[in-house]
Amino acid sequence: MLPLSRRKLLLGASAALVLSTTAFNAAAQNTPGVLRVSAIPDEAPTELQRKFKPLGDYLAKATGLKVEFTPVTDYAASVEGLVNHKLDMVWFGGFTFVQANVRSKGQVIPLVQRVEDEKFRSVFITTSPAINSLADLRGKTLSFGSESSTSGHLMPRSFLLGANINPDTDLKRIAFSGAHDATVAAVAGGKVDAGALNISVWEKLVEAGKADPKVTRVFYTTPGYHDYNWSVHSKMSPALQKKIRDAFLALDASTPQGKEILDLQRATKFVPTNPANYKQIEAAARSAGLLK
Repeated sequence: MLPLSRRKLLLGASAALVLSTTAFNAAAQNTPGVLRVSAIPDEAPTELQRKFKPLGDYLAKATGLKVEFTPVTDYAASVEGLVNHKLDMVWFGGFTFVQANVRSKGQVIPLVQRVEDEKFRSVFITTSPAINSLADLRGKTLSFGSESSTSGHLMPRSFLLGANINPDTDLKRIAFSGAHDATVAAVAGGKVDAGALNISVWEKLVEAGKADPKVTRVFYTTPGYHDYNWSVHSKMSPALQKKIRDAFLALDASTPQGKEILDLQRATKFVPTNPANYKQIEAAARSAGLLK
């Protein structure tokens, strides 16, 4: 039998996929001339909307459509939204893309990813001087992010298992903070001994002075793996898919607009991607018992 945390994830995700329709307001309904966009809620909703605003304005000009950003309450809602055509484009993590692709039977198309997503990484952080390696986590408490997060749960779990550490049996307790910034707050506040999160969010929090690396420090950085992408449903017209893809690929940090958008997305540039890039994520999810 699967450990309780994994059974809860599988059951919770299934229920959310059925019930999360209520998470969408009128803005998420199918309206002609509107591009309905969302993102996995791996950061605070206000931060997600702040990051998206310049990109949304740019895409509106590139496509001739009104672009509406509709926040969702959880990761499963972002999957449900795209699979059931309540959203037109979603910023997925690698695991949520795999979930959407499997659930839609291959009908979800990843258009672009950041260059950084070709070799994305997770970091493990702590305030404890006694923790300096993954092995030191035995008997300790650890916070992941969302249960459906690639960089905040799935891949950190995979690397722990690769180090012969089973989070469900070898750690004193695991928790799920719900978001990367919340994981940092939990570690810094002493609620857990350590945490795992997206390296990009960690670096952003350090740069913004919201995390002190002298107090809360990185003790392990994972190897690289493919992660985030912007995905659409295959029923979107090829012409519109091309406009959106071309708009992302045209972003250039040498222009003021391009620099603003790329900086907010923490990207050097965007590049094309494809489903094959996420086979490692799918294999890790199946191996961990998080995908059927």
